[in-house]
Amino acid sequence: MSRLGRKLIPIPAGVQVQVTDRVVSVKGPLGQLEWTLTPHVSVAVTDGRVQVNRSADDAKVRALHGLVWAELRNMIVGVTKGYEHTLEMTGVGYKAQVQGRVVNLNVGYAHPVVFALPPGVEAKVEKQTVITIRGIDKRTVGQATANLRGIKPPDVYKQKGIRYEGEVLRKKEGKTGK
Repeated sequence: MSRLGRKLIPIPAGVQVQVTDRVVSVKGPLGQLEWTLTPHVSVAVTDGRVQVNRSADDAKVRALHGLVWAELRNMIVGVTKGYEHTLEMTGVGYKAQVQGRVVNLNVGYAHPVVFALPPGVEAKVEKQTVITIRGIDKRTVGQATANLRGIKPPDVYKQKGIRYEGEVLRKKEGKTGK
């Protein structure tokens, strides 16, 4: 049995978890999220805790058991605390601006890059070179952050580009002209 899947997920105060027709709905102070269950996995809510069960014992169902447990835990954390990722831009003239649901980036290209934020994700720019991405869905926030970083990944030779906060790059030595 999945080690994490066996654990019960505590439901904090102010969060409601409901299971109806293979759909788990989690509602909290920051918003509401839903997850559709697979046929071999079931969810039960009892005594302020969520329990995930499975009906079969083959490898695929065991993997789904742990996946559903992790998704439900992420949903509960998301509607109570939310998720946040920070990106840092390094380079001469690199800057970012948020205008509504769009992030405008100047990252060394001949044109500014326009990045549209997915629904449920917010962005905030601090000091023109620090971008903070927030939301309640962990996967959406992580994917938006990865897509934003992918516009100009950090260069290992000049150390320029968009990187995660705290990401350490090993600088490579350039071509030696002997």
